Amino acid sequence: MDFLKVHGLGNDFVLVDAIFRPPPDLSGDGRKNVDWAELAKKICHRQLGVGADGLVILLPAKDAGVKMRIFNADGSEAEMCGNAIRCVAKYLYERGLAPAEVIQVETRAGIVRPQVITGDGGRVAGVRVDMGEPRLERSQIPMAGPPGRVIGEPLLAGDYVFNVTAVSMGNPHCVIFVPDVEQVPLAEAGPLIERHPAFPERTNVEFVQVLNPEEVKMRVWERGAGPTLACGTGACAVAAAGSLNGLTERAVKVHLPLGVLLIEWAADNRLYMTGPAEEVFTGNYPV
Repeated sequence: MDFLKVHGLGNDFVLVDAIFRPPPDLSGDGRKNVDWAELAKKICHRQLGVGADGLVILLPAKDAGVKMRIFNADGSEAEMCGNAIRCVAKYLYERGLAPAEVIQVETRAGIVRPQVITGDGGRVAGVRVDMGEPRLERSQIPMAGPPGRVIGEPLLAGDYVFNVTAVSMGNPHCVIFVPDVEQVPLAEAGPLIERHPAFPERTNVEFVQVLNPEEVKMRVWERGAGPTLACGTGACAVAAAGSLNGLTERAVKVHLPLGVLLIEWAADNRLYMTGPAEEVFTGNYPV
């Protein structure tokens, strides 16, 4: 099976094009059905597979140019991924598989429209993505409890009490503002919150340090993947949470270990994310 290794600020993926370069029959009996969840667990393994935070599959779409499915390293399927969709846009555009600079991608969170930003030689220098409107009602996250928004609400997780703000970008996020993200016990606190009973579908977790009203620093524990170097939907959730808590402006630079995502919560109530996408190598995975 041919694949492409890609990443957005270190959040890395194995990309399989099942439209233009479909994988061979994996079932042995003439069927083309693939157990993508099981494949994700194998191919994403850092020691025994290619190694990645997730597996991205491109499939035919009914109402868009292409359908993107993304499976976390543990085999669970995510609704959306901001870093992955930038990589998908770059892949399609640079190979002439997209008819224009704005590409329609069907996801489990709805239709998402990344726009490529071209540089020298027509190569993709970055991608701006309309990530849609944040969903802020507790039932939309989803999160257990009474109706309303969750803004700076105390949450007991193990021996910790965190003030959390909940945002859905089509997938759930729990944003926590702290004085210093480097002092956060991410490996301990992350899974406690991800699997907290308050989040029936589990949640992504972002710890955020406000540097100034226009810049923040973020560390993330992703649902189904653990600690990752970046999370695009998480950065959008952080921008919304910062504004809701009166800590940031509606346009912020989100600093991550390998670079910056630019997030704008615009007047139309939609969040726009701009950042890079990189291709690392191609390969063939034995199946």
